[in-house]
Amino acid sequence: MKAVHFGAGNIGRGFVGLLLHDGGYEVVFSDVADALVDALDAAEHYTVREAGPGGLNRIVTGFRAVNSRTEPDAVVTEVATADVVTCAVGPTVLRYIAPVILDGLRQRSTDAPPLAVMACENAIGATDQLRAEIERLAGDEAAELTARAVFANTAVDRIVPAQPAGAGIDVTVEPYFEWAIEQGPFRGDLPSIPGAHFVDDLAPYIERKLFTVNTGHAATAYFGAAAGHERISDALADPRVADAVRAALEETSAMLTAVHGLDPAELTAYRATILERFRNPELIDTVQRVGRQPLRKLSRHERFIGPAAEAAERGLSTTALVAAVAAALEFDDPDDEQSVQMRNRLSTEDAAELTASVTGLEPAHPLFAPVRDAVAAHQRR
Repeated sequence: MKAVHFGAGNIGRGFVGLLLHDGGYEVVFSDVADALVDALDAAEHYTVREAGPGGLNRIVTGFRAVNSRTEPDAVVTEVATADVVTCAVGPTVLRYIAPVILDGLRQRSTDAPPLAVMACENAIGATDQLRAEIERLAGDEAAELTARAVFANTAVDRIVPAQPAGAGIDVTVEPYFEWAIEQGPFRGDLPSIPGAHFVDDLAPYIERKLFTVNTGHAATAYFGAAAGHERISDALADPRVADAVRAALEETSAMLTAVHGLDPAELTAYRATILERFRNPELIDTVQRVGRQPLRKLSRHERFIGPAAEAAERGLSTTALVAAVAAALEFDDPDDEQSVQMRNRLSTEDAAELTASVTGLEPAHPLFAPVRDAVAAHQRR
């Protein structure tokens, strides 16, 4: 069996590639980073180090790497003959890998089993986004070509911090992981991925993960940066930061209960587990790394506005989530392009216009006014 994975970065090697390897797949990594592709192709194995209680060192073998920038035709051939295609490239990059997957489907034998396509991104419906891009490019061929694949959305969760200098292709991760995959599209013929679990309804899992793990992680970064902390673990050791993050997650949990009927007691335990993961002192993670790309993280369906909008529509509290938005507006990293853009826009644009363009909220939405006020308050400083 063969799996092609787009994105040979830390998540690709330390999470998705590892589990595919455990499932018995030969893993073909596709990436545009020349040095990374060359290093993977020259290596016989790499190590995934699980840092923290119960962590193990996992050896990954049986992989290859192809440079999708210099050898696009080779990647197409790999896709055409694969059993599984996954990606961890970031939602905005999906449109760049869609043409390669489409060409792979064109070359795929009509007698071959359907190709399992799963986007492993921090986004709701990422596989749907990838499929839509493929269908757009395929035009009149869309129905015929997408019939050669099975597209399943997923929810992925594993903290992979910035890697230590000199680590090479080895990856340090946390021991905890979760990979939930919707099983309906497979019609009972599930791919072999030990450690992943297949579910009938993915929405509760992906929103629970995004609006607890991702919201909590980003909130810790922004409140922590505002308080002068460098590391995520140090930020959560600050009672003021911990209280602010906890309050924001209590609001997301209330929304998840209202929308999906999730059990409040189970969500309380889940929040405690998540915060304990963030406190792991062996994961050397920084508020700057986690806080990067603030404009994306303040967009309509992301980790703050997404849950806060749903909560506001139901008359639930959003005070703590709006406070997290205000903290995100304070984020300042001269090495992060979006941080620089945000600060420039805050100094030049009207509060209402900026709120609408960044968050995607309509002025009549119940969340619009408090977010606009947070933007305006930042501008007055």
